[in-house]
Amino acid sequence: QVRLAESGGGVVQPGGTLRLSCTASGGSFSEYAMGWYRQAPGKERELTAVISWDEDEYYYSESVKGRFTISRDNIRNTVSLQMTDLKSEDTAVYYCVGDRNYCSGHGCHPEEYHYWGQGTLVTVSS
Repeated sequence: QVRLAESGGGVVQPGGTLRLSCTASGGSFSEYAMGWYRQAPGKERELTAVISWDEDEYYYSESVKGRFTISRDNIRNTVSLQMTDLKSEDTAVYYCVGDRNYCSGHGCHPEEYHYWGQGTLVTVSS
């Protein structure tokens, strides 16, 4: 059973930077595609970024492309999301997700990721 734990959420001003981290335990992290979903109040979950197990494939939603960067460390079993130029619409709970299968884009549904963290709240506000 893979367990995921996020950290790094908080309150940041518009235009600011924040880095989220996720630490995995209990499974073969290096074999999993890892990603980040987010859910804003009153909205559906949105797949924000994904990285394949070997870092050969990446996905970013249009709303974060060019501002967010996903990375992973298969030695430390961590995946990170560097968020820059944050906007109020980035306010959401961010969830770390993982699965053996790489899934991205509009055809990818949340249930296709078997492993989820508890989420960390990011609030962008002045």
